[in-house]
Amino acid sequence: MDNAQIAAELKRLKAEKDAVILAHYYVPPETQELADYVGDSFYLARLARTLDCKVIVLCGVSFMAESAKMLNPSRTVLLPDVTADCPMAHMVRKEDVDAVRAENDDLAVVCYINSTAEIKTWSDVCVTSSNAVKVVRELSEKNILFIPDMHLGHYVSLQVPEKNFIFNRGYCPIHHRMIPEEVEALELAHPDAVVLAHPECTQEVLQEADFIGSTKQMIEYTATSDAKEFIVCTVVGVKREMELATQGTGKQFFFPATTPICVNMVKVTPEKVLACLRDETGAVSMPENVEKATAPLERMLELAAR
Repeated sequence: MDNAQIAAELKRLKAEKDAVILAHYYVPPETQELADYVGDSFYLARLARTLDCKVIVLCGVSFMAESAKMLNPSRTVLLPDVTADCPMAHMVRKEDVDAVRAENDDLAVVCYINSTAEIKTWSDVCVTSSNAVKVVRELSEKNILFIPDMHLGHYVSLQVPEKNFIFNRGYCPIHHRMIPEEVEALELAHPDAVVLAHPECTQEVLQEADFIGSTKQMIEYTATSDAKEFIVCTVVGVKREMELATQGTGKQFFFPATTPICVNMVKVTPEKVLACLRDETGAVSMPENVEKATAPLERMLELAAR
């Protein structure tokens, strides 16, 4: 089946099963085309609370589907590929969190939403790349243990210097392996280009950037900027939304030579989305200690809305 046939069959199934399809910017463009809503992790988490449907198909990785289920316990949440995981989501040890808590008073454990439900239970509040600075500023605690992503944590620490940060040694493999030399090569080839970078990148790459922001913020920047060329330091899946947001403007987007592809996100193919909804496979179960895991998400939504 081609994408048009898959889309037609999904339309029928969505009506039959009262379903909505959500997709992250990093899944393949042909999968994004099938979605009712496309966005970053914060947008999808917030949106899931407002949907009037029985079934949510979450085209992304497991922590996203897990978060959607926790925020929507009465709904069925389906993951098209149950092996689509995020390595960074596991890069925290409980003994390290416990040790920092024991050694520091007035501490908030701030957990990037890119984490498992279990890791969220060790935390006080969740954040996303688009709201991390705002949420951390809103916290009354002076000391911040930022888990799991050390790069996003370091970026936030520079924006909120009044807080004392402690970092965990986790990272996104795709953003972590981007190197400044490849960014510099693109800058030489496109001297008028604006460099955009996701805060999951290393500090060396962020130093090359003209603008640092979440995927959604980068898309919005390309739409409003007068620039015609952009060097984009994040997963290449975001290119589709950038092209849609700038359609007819002649704007061009360039990615590092080592193409930043998330091997887990690309597992979420149109065929798997169709099979998932048709057969109702990949159902996400409610995690253990769900109330404790949901509390940091709820606090994030509360603080981000202030």
